[in-house]
Amino acid sequence: MSKAAGRRAPANEVRIIGGAWRSRLIAFPSRPELRPTPDRVRETLFNWLGQDLTARRCLDLFAGSGALGFEAASRGAQRVVMVERDAAVFRALQASRDRLEAGAVELVREDALDFLRRDPGLYDVVFLDPPFAGGYWPRVAPLLAPRLQPQAMVYHESGGRPEALPDWTVHRQDRAGQVTYQLLMHTS
Repeated sequence: MSKAAGRRAPANEVRIIGGAWRSRLIAFPSRPELRPTPDRVRETLFNWLGQDLTARRCLDLFAGSGALGFEAASRGAQRVVMVERDAAVFRALQASRDRLEAGAVELVREDALDFLRRDPGLYDVVFLDPPFAGGYWPRVAPLLAPRLQPQAMVYHESGGRPEALPDWTVHRQDRAGQVTYQLLMHTS
């Protein structure tokens, strides 16, 4: 392991852990509810999904730092739509996209629920890492189901076990500290 790869990213920066942009940093502003998915959790997630996301269309619904969406683009995703409503966080995502020359990344500044209500796109992989206190899962799940390709996977990260909803099955799950993360599939 190189010295650069072994160092921790400074506060308000997160390191991409795989793919074409491995070891590149993305920066984000300080926000109390913004907590990038830890390296270990991202590593597990992309082991579950497979390291190569070539030809997959991804949606990073509560983009925040952009760690999940940029990780997917770094691993060859055909298209990554990142949705973020906070203006300062959105500007940081724009700066990271420009720095990485991430042509597959499309940024949308909008509320996640409003985006799902109007977006006609279909996705193979959805990253869902909302603010934990927001109780988003029961509101997002019904809007998300029509946006999924057959066999699509939905990554959901939460502060506890999310409410079980009909028509959703847990494909994989794990826990890291206070964070529960799952890979879900819609079954109907």
